[in-house]
Amino acid sequence: MKNKALTLTVVASMTSNYGEGLGNVGSIQKVYKNGKAYAIRSRESMKNAIMVQSGLYDDLKVEQDGKVDQKAVSKDINVANNRALEGGYMSTIGDRKIRRSSFYLTDAISFYPFVNETRFHNNLYLAQTFAKENGINIQEKAANAGLMPYQYEYDKSLKRYSITIDLDKVGIDENYDTKAEKGERAYRVKALLSAIKNLSMVVRGNMDNAEPIFVVGGIGDKKTHYFENVVHIEANKLKIEEDLKAKLKEGYRAALLKGYNFENEKEIEAELNAGSVEEFFVNLSKEVDEYYESIES
Repeated sequence: MKNKALTLTVVASMTSNYGEGLGNVGSIQKVYKNGKAYAIRSRESMKNAIMVQSGLYDDLKVEQDGKVDQKAVSKDINVANNRALEGGYMSTIGDRKIRRSSFYLTDAISFYPFVNETRFHNNLYLAQTFAKENGINIQEKAANAGLMPYQYEYDKSLKRYSITIDLDKVGIDENYDTKAEKGERAYRVKALLSAIKNLSMVVRGNMDNAEPIFVVGGIGDKKTHYFENVVHIEANKLKIEEDLKAKLKEGYRAALLKGYNFENEKEIEAELNAGSVEEFFVNLSKEVDEYYESIES
């Protein structure tokens, strides 16, 4: 049971993160395919959210090289004893050291072309309060009262992302020849799984339940985003193709959050033998424990 990876492809309803704004206008990040724009949440945003929610960033330590912030790394602070370093590091203090992440994410990309929904806001109540306390006529001198209208694009749509964890690299730091105990390595993987199962994010004041409504994957020999190219949605139906079913037969599983998120839920259950999301993650966590119990220390 050596040289394995845990790979998942997830469909979730989530918002997008924002790129560079222009003045008081916030624009979401997008990618362009076949002449159309698709809203995304970047893999950097996804990774940060998962690391924070999993608790792996709780012991994060930061140092500066010049004016550049970077994760603190040393003989005493390395991947084996610092969970925050599991996502990789590059240290330029002293001898340059690089340790790549033990897991990789894709961007979460919407299945549907972006339709601009602009939201308009202002700080009118704050400005009115300031104007009243300072004797300012807000209609004549709005700028003096600090009145500031702003707007931003908004998107919440079904998006697909994948994560692949190299189980044999978790907890290992070759730069310092250290390795975490098997129980600790299993804990870190299960913490990532828990964060994915219950993923919640806040952006521009909007709380976002980004839990999986469909997930497929598991532990196997493929150290890549194995299901990335076979999970597609069309007309609010999950497309069930022979290649998807063939890959599932290699020891992987699928799960569905029932709630009429797809028009073909019955077909998904029957064709893919999809169980519940809760059961999927419970069983996968048990398999993670079994995997690390089976390997040498």
